[in-house]
This record gives sequence, C-alpha cells and structure tokens, in this order.
Amino acid sequence: MTEQTIEAPKAGASIIPVTPFQQNCMLLWCEQTKKAAVVDPGGDVLDILNAIKRAGVKVEHIWLTHGHVDHVGGADELREHLKVPITGPHIADKFLLDHVTDSARRYGLTGLRNVEPDTWLNEGDRVSVGELTFDLLHCPGHSPGSMVFFNPDMKFAIMGDVLFNGSIGRTDLPGGDHETLLASIRDKVLPLGDEVGFICGHGPGSTIGQERLSNPFLTGMA
Repeated sequence: MTEQTIEAPKAGASIIPVTPFQQNCMLLWCEQTKKAAVVDPGGDVLDILNAIKRAGVKVEHIWLTHGHVDHVGGADELREHLKVPITGPHIADKFLLDHVTDSARRYGLTGLRNVEPDTWLNEGDRVSVGELTFDLLHCPGHSPGSMVFFNPDMKFAIMGDVLFNGSIGRTDLPGGDHETLLASIRDKVLPLGDEVGFICGHGPGSTIGQERLSNPFLTGMA
C-alpha cells in the first residue's frame, strides 16, 4: 500500500503503511494551526519523516494506541528525531513496550526499540493537537492496554486494533482475551454512534454503523 491522504474540514491526515505488517501509521493534523500528531509509528521512520515534510506540518506529539511491536517499533527513534513526547497507551501494555526488540526479533525485524512513554493514558483522559481534542477509551482485549481515540465533534475515531473493517483484533497474543475484546466493543465502541467513522490499525477504515450491520463478530450485539 502507498501513503493515503485524508481531508476533513477541521483535520487532515496521511496514512503511512509501515513495516511488513503494513500497519496504518497516521499523521494527523489540525487544519487551523497545522500542528500535528503521529499515531502508532511502527517503524520505517524515514518514510514517516518524509510524510511529515510533504504535509508541511509541525508534529508536537506521538500517540500510541497499544503496545504491539507493529504499532510502536519506531516510536522511540521518531521521538529522538522530533524531540516530542510519547503519550499512551494504558500502562497495562508496559510489558509489551519493555520487550519490543524481543518481539521484533521473533518476526525477523531489526532496528526497532523498546519504548518508555512520557505519559500513560487512562479511561476518560483527553489529548489535543491544535484545535482537535480526542476523548480516550480504555478498550482491552486485543491487548490489555489498548486505547481508542475519539473526536465527538468530527464523529471520528482512531481504533488501533480493537475493531476492523469486517473483523476485530486478534486475541491469541500475550494478554489478549476474546470475550474481553467483545465486551470493550459492545460497551465502549458501539455506543459512540453508527455515524462515527474510524481508521483502524491495518487495512481500510469503516463506520461503526457499517460494522454493526455486516461484521460477523458483532452479530447479536445491540
């Protein structure tokens, strides 16, 4: 996949697929201020830096949805380049962030680093970039510390690997639990509203309404 640009009245975004996992690293910015955040820089830091240059924005934050290697492997290196803080995920994913290099080695990846965030996130926290503010939902199941970022004004969510277009996050990795993930989706994600669009960690995005109708994992959820 190649880099994709998304535009909305108040925000702009580029999706930069990184590493062999083709993880959707997101460069998100406020159109009013051109201040930006990088979400889930899993690797290929040079590609991310080039995307920032092309967008002409000033990155002030790195946000992490959860601690898996494909989402965080480039975060420490990117922080070193940009001199900006890393925020998230929930501290329940610390055991993953402490062993990024070990995880990378198992997949034959090199150059990825362990990560110590500057700030952990909790349910009910908020983060902002420019004039864009996101509410934080703790949605364990794919990983114990997974967080969903939700902007109610734009009706837009950054889902990480909680919910996908046509699927849900895998739960066979350390700390994963299928029933916990389904409960997170039922109790935290679906109530955001059917009109909410989202970007997920891999592949194309969707809307909550579309997933409620067609996602086989959500069958029977109210």
